[in-house]
Amino acid sequence: MSRRASAWRGVLGGVALAPILYFAPGASAVEPVDVELVLAVDVSLSMSPSELEIQRHGYAAALTDQQVIDAIAAGGYGKIAITYFEWAGSTSQRVIVPWTVIESRQDAEAVAAKLTAAPSNSARRTSISSAIDFGVDLFAETNYRGTKRVIDISGDGPNNQGPQVDLSRDLAVAQGIVINGLPLMTNGGLTSAYDVDDLDLYYTDCVIGGPGAFMIPVNDWEQFPEAVRRKLVLELAGANAPIWVSGEAGSPQVIFAQHRLRYDCLAGEKLWRDRSWMWDSR
Repeated sequence: MSRRASAWRGVLGGVALAPILYFAPGASAVEPVDVELVLAVDVSLSMSPSELEIQRHGYAAALTDQQVIDAIAAGGYGKIAITYFEWAGSTSQRVIVPWTVIESRQDAEAVAAKLTAAPSNSARRTSISSAIDFGVDLFAETNYRGTKRVIDISGDGPNNQGPQVDLSRDLAVAQGIVINGLPLMTNGGLTSAYDVDDLDLYYTDCVIGGPGAFMIPVNDWEQFPEAVRRKLVLELAGANAPIWVSGEAGSPQVIFAQHRLRYDCLAGEKLWRDRSWMWDSR
């Protein structure tokens, strides 16, 4: 047998064997879902214990809201895959809910129970960029394949540690990931010298990105549960869904990503550099 014939025989043999290897015991099949959703939640020291509790319970309430359940059921597959982690500095990321499929109210209630089972733990500094990078890595660890992949970032301050935030954003978007935001402009918790007054503009220009990316600013903690609920419904609904076309009366404001950069995406790092002699509350 010639060397070329031998090589082709090896190739064809590998092709014939491929399905057997794929379905061999221990192999993991890919499960299709409508959305792969990463919830990335800020727990930096500027958040008070009561605010951390509001966040956990706000997400738990939103995930079990009937409109969210209906939005999941209306998808092509009728299910989503979700994971929830809390973040602070560049090395502070803690997964609270590993990748889990939600396709029923019972599934959503099980996730909500995990969120409310124990209190959050705060950590120092604010690295939105590292949270984005960590979220991107989480997609590589899942056996689910969604028609859309989304990272939700909620936080109360600008990036002041780790990679430059807009660069991490752009790398994620280049991989087909959409980043939406929930800037917390509540002025609660511990006061910090590292805040910016217009966090909503910072998030619009420097954090969110990808097709249809948006953010919902939260100006008061009473708005938080409703803001999370609306954000989830919008993320799960299709682009032509009535909620996108007509909106909801009295619902939180939705702001889309801008095509023209207006904000200095290194604002947080510069604040840290200029005021590093002060006590660190981030």
